[in-house]
This record gives sequence, C-alpha cells and structure tokens, in this order.
Amino acid sequence: MTDITQKANLLSIKNIEVIYDHVILVLKGVSLDVPEGSIVALLGGNGAGKSTTLKSISNLLQAERGDVTKGSIFFKDERIDQLNPSTVVKKGIVQVMEGRHCFAHLTIEENLLTGAFTRAVSRKEIADNLEKVYNYFPRLKQRRSSLAGFTSGGEQQMTAVGRALMAKPKMILLDEPSMGLAPQIVSEIFEIVEDLNKKENVSFLLAEQNTTVALRHANYGYILENGRIVMDGPANELASNEDVKEFYLGISGAGRKSFRDAKHYRRRKRWLA
Repeated sequence: MTDITQKANLLSIKNIEVIYDHVILVLKGVSLDVPEGSIVALLGGNGAGKSTTLKSISNLLQAERGDVTKGSIFFKDERIDQLNPSTVVKKGIVQVMEGRHCFAHLTIEENLLTGAFTRAVSRKEIADNLEKVYNYFPRLKQRRSSLAGFTSGGEQQMTAVGRALMAKPKMILLDEPSMGLAPQIVSEIFEIVEDLNKKENVSFLLAEQNTTVALRHANYGYILENGRIVMDGPANELASNEDVKEFYLGISGAGRKSFRDAKHYRRRKRWLA
C-alpha cells in the first residue's frame, strides 16, 4: 500500500466521548486520524463502537438519541461535530450505512441519482458522474432498471457505494461492507474501494469485523475494544502482530487455536481494562 505518513490529515477525531440516552457511555476518549488519500480500517468485534464512531463523524447520532459529549472532530481543519448531517455531506463526507439501506422501491439508477440530490450541478455533469459510477460497477449498469429490493446483497452494496460517489465526496465512511456477502463479492468490493482511492483520491474510513480483508487493503488500522482504541499502526504491521493474529485472525505461532484456548486468551488479553 502507499505510504501515507507524510500526508496531511483530512479527518481528525480528538478524544471524543459518546453517550446514548444521556446515560450509556459507548465511546471513551477515541482519537484517530485519516490522512488525505488514505484507506484507514477501524477494526473490532460486534459492539466495540465502530458504527458509533462513524455516526459521530456523519452526525447521524442524534437520530438514535446519541451525543458527542466530549472532544472534537475536524475535517480539513474545520470543526464539524456541531453541524447537521446534510451540511456534513456538502462538506465532502458521505456515510454508507451498515446493511446497505437502499431504497427498495426505486430502481438501481434512481437510487444512484439520489446521491446527487445535495449538488447544484447541471444534468450533464450528473449524467457524466453516473457513467463514471457505471464504469466502476459495470454490473449496476446491467441492472440499472431493476428494483433495488430485488437485487442481490452484493449489488445493493455496490449501489450504496455508487450512490455515495454521486455526491462527489472527499471521504466515504464505509460501515461493515463485507457483512452478509460471499467472499468473492467482498474481494470485488474491496478492490473497487482501492481503485476509487487511487484513481479518484477518495479517502476511506471503513469499519469492519473482517480483519484479514480490511488490513489487506488499508494503509493504517485502529482496533477498538469496549469503546476505546487499544492498538493502532500501519496495516501490514497490525497484520503481522502476534496479538492481532491470535485474537482477531484466530492463528498463533503454534497454528490455529482451539475455542477453549481462545477463551483463555480473552481472559488474559493484556489490553482489556
């Protein structure tokens, strides 16, 4: 992957705390950076706080009775954690939600066009952008007139990413892109993500439980446990780290561990509070 260590940060999250319903503390002092033109993976198990982190950036928390109560979030050196979600999109950040969330009653093409709703541009420019999306996702062009609700999970995920591209973002927040998809489709989607990153200079912050595939395509990674960042580093270093290999990839120097051994390791895992 490309070296991103010398690039300026496009997004900076500084020590944020998130509380739901005024009582449930979910994120506890999370800080992370996404350099411009990079792919950064946010890793961890179910309930670690990955989706909450993304929604903190896109400001979708309030719809779920959540609030950023401490810390700050900056995009291109401008503070954004107090802005409304539509303004965040206009600034250049678009989130692709977990579970895809296509409009089932609209066609693939109509779904894609909704992504350009916030842009005041000509029909020709929108048509050109649509054709570019079809170049990245040729399968969508073949299914352009099909209702999204009757397409496969992979096609819906492609539609969700394509819809985000129609907003001309500088950054896409991609939540669990591999969820419920066959390995071949997952590989195809991640290759397109890497292609978009290189050719369109779109930065990605992706939340993912599939540690193996995420680290294969990312530049840098952060690991969340119980709402805290417990480890971070270049993707290739995380992939070769013995703790990460043993706990997240299910392998150790002695080979794959048994379930009983894994439970014992969880009890002694040194980064848990």
